[in-house]
Amino acid sequence: MAIIKSISGLRFTLDEIEHNPTIIKQYAKAFHLYLSDGKVIIGRDGRPSGLNITEQLIKELTSLGRELVLIDIVPTPTLQVFVETHNAAGGICITASHNPDDWNGLKFINSDGTFLDIEQNKLLWNYLNEEIDFAPNKYKGTVSINNNAINEHIDKILSLQFINENIVTIKNYLKENNIKFVIDAVNCSGGFAVPMLLDRFDAIYEKLYCDSSGVFPHNPEPLPQHLTSLSDFIKNKNNACDNYIGIAVDPDADRLVLADEDGNCVSEEKTICIAIDSFYTLNPNIKNNAVVNQSTTMLADFIAKNHNIIVNRSAVGEINVVKLMKECNAKIGGEGSGGVILSDGHYGRDSLVGIALMLCLLSKKNILLKDLIASYPQFVMSKSKYNFYGDKDILYKKIEEAHKNYTISKTDGIKIYYENAWLHIRTSNTEPIVRIIAEAENVIQLKQIIQKVEPML
Repeated sequence: MAIIKSISGLRFTLDEIEHNPTIIKQYAKAFHLYLSDGKVIIGRDGRPSGLNITEQLIKELTSLGRELVLIDIVPTPTLQVFVETHNAAGGICITASHNPDDWNGLKFINSDGTFLDIEQNKLLWNYLNEEIDFAPNKYKGTVSINNNAINEHIDKILSLQFINENIVTIKNYLKENNIKFVIDAVNCSGGFAVPMLLDRFDAIYEKLYCDSSGVFPHNPEPLPQHLTSLSDFIKNKNNACDNYIGIAVDPDADRLVLADEDGNCVSEEKTICIAIDSFYTLNPNIKNNAVVNQSTTMLADFIAKNHNIIVNRSAVGEINVVKLMKECNAKIGGEGSGGVILSDGHYGRDSLVGIALMLCLLSKKNILLKDLIASYPQFVMSKSKYNFYGDKDILYKKIEEAHKNYTISKTDGIKIYYENAWLHIRTSNTEPIVRIIAEAENVIQLKQIIQKVEPML
């Protein structure tokens, strides 16, 4: 049994909810107290357990007088856009993101469509034990249903000028190069949204896992090692006529991972790099810096440099990237986990935006995805985690002392910069672990970097 609260929201095992059925009620009440007056939007990623959680939220929030709008199975970014464009007080997406199927959770959305930052979360948590004095049945909230949220989301993306003016080019590119798609949405919200977006480009596609049952066919985190079915599908379809591209998203479809025309899964780190390359290719006169987090590949810096742009780096976490984007007026940003944030669309990771930008770039260059990836500098990255029960400040100090002659960042944990390589170490806010992320030009250099710090753990 487990329950985790962080700046990413609330996550819990289904066993935990069964043994502590008041958890949903407590968080619904706290969110009600946190919000200003107005309606609340509720959506879910498709997990079967989300139905019962929806009912619990409806019961509690209507008893508190809230007007609710249910938009059913939608990506988290769709809910974020809907909250912002419909002037809602806030929103709740019922999702545990990439956690396994014995988990679910709640992502809380502000009135501007963004996640709560650390201070706002602290305020929300402070409300958890606050009592509300009201007579039974004094308040009567309302519930309505809107089934058009995904269409509205896609309309907003395609209405952006630099995307809209490339729609015809994309359609011609797909037809002339016999580009087709196969979609792995782990039977969740992306199973609706991704095909609806591709339809707008007259694309031909096949659905691999898109039945919206919420039953995961494999580990739901969209990492190459979990996407073997997607790779095999493309390899079996491979022929002289068709070029299949694989599209994989996590359950709430805020992360995007691709597979190229040979069935090779493209590292999730390259999603944001493709998006950055696309944005500045389409908007050569825009020189605002891009933003990624501290753990994102340095390929982002190399691509940005080709466009005479600098990449600023935030702490890990979507809201941290968003806050820095706002501070430096960045138009494009994201995280190496496969998350793309386009400020003109909305301030949130969005797989649909990532797909649109990818198609814009491929059609603009008239190039296959595999050839685009091959044109980029190649780096090797390692992501690992270790059990850690010590004092993180002592750990960071040890690492800093061992790297006195190197450039160091303390924005999030500690990050060491080498020549064309880096090492990022940060302790988890929710688990007794320390994460080590490193990147270098070759495997030998990568191993040397990691082996230097492992004994310090």
